[in-house]
Amino acid sequence: MAKADFYEILGVRRDASPDELKKAFRQRARKYHPDLNKGSKEAEEKFKEVNEAYQVLSDPQKRAQYDQVGHVEFAPGDAAGYKPPSYDDLFRDFGLGDIFDVFSGGARARRRAGADLRYDIDISLADAFYGTKNTVAVPHYAECPTCHGSGAEPGYLRDCPTCKGTGEIRHPQRMGNRQVINIAQCPDCGGIGKRIEKPCPTCKGKGALQKTRRIEVTIPRGVEDGQFLRIAGEGEPGENRGPPGDLYVVVHVRPHERFERQGADLHTTAVVGLATALLGGEITLPTLTGKAALKIPRGTQSHTLFRLRGQGMPFLNSDSRGDLLVKVLVQIPTNLNQKQEELMKEALVGRV
Repeated sequence: MAKADFYEILGVRRDASPDELKKAFRQRARKYHPDLNKGSKEAEEKFKEVNEAYQVLSDPQKRAQYDQVGHVEFAPGDAAGYKPPSYDDLFRDFGLGDIFDVFSGGARARRRAGADLRYDIDISLADAFYGTKNTVAVPHYAECPTCHGSGAEPGYLRDCPTCKGTGEIRHPQRMGNRQVINIAQCPDCGGIGKRIEKPCPTCKGKGALQKTRRIEVTIPRGVEDGQFLRIAGEGEPGENRGPPGDLYVVVHVRPHERFERQGADLHTTAVVGLATALLGGEITLPTLTGKAALKIPRGTQSHTLFRLRGQGMPFLNSDSRGDLLVKVLVQIPTNLNQKQEELMKEALVGRV
């Protein structure tokens, strides 16, 4: 007997998009799946056709081949012993959790990652310049070494008798001519599937103990205020044997008495005398790494900004550095003696 066209089986046009194919498969898979049609051979055969059609048409290479030669390349082999995937597994593998959750309420117990922890640390500007290491004491909950997180004394953790260790309660229900299986979280074990017959004496059934862990944190050179370091796996332990959370160390750089930081640049001020501003000269400035010379041109005005390249902060984890910007403030003398006043007037006659 001639085999039905795959496009007709799914009820789509020959130019149907992948999303249209997926939607059509979902509708027909729900309708004919054997889990919802117990004992129906007709439904099982229909489901096999729908599944085969989708497996071919959802693969671009197979679809192109099918469009050219039809069923020849995709003739089925011996179908004896064919076992369709379960309704639950089919839709989980297919990425359609929304279908499953309509009936189950998302009840199945899942491993949960542990909570993340935050630790704030203060460092100096010099520490941020050179990089540093700090040992931090982090209070946290750690998995109980006696029960390994189960909360039960060894040998006293049993499968929940209500759900038989599955964490779920299933209730078949008729919806018209279809059977729907409602899946709910087991009320007795909270979806874990286990029951504690005797609490662990070490952690009193909690599965975790509060401890303080000392962790060495490497702070890279060039770190800025407010940046954080993520240390994977150093957070709180997970639930139901889930992975631990992470530790986030937030860095705060204390203000410096002389330098103000703006990114990789440093800003500072330098006071020069009137003679130096008028006649020019050279001054020595302190830097984070020592000292630097700054030439003052003749006639420099107060609040003039000079740039010393490469004398600022390093960029994060880099040998390159920002600049040091120096604002020059000209100091005007206030207590001149008579001779100094006369010399000043003589020098400035005709210049102001």
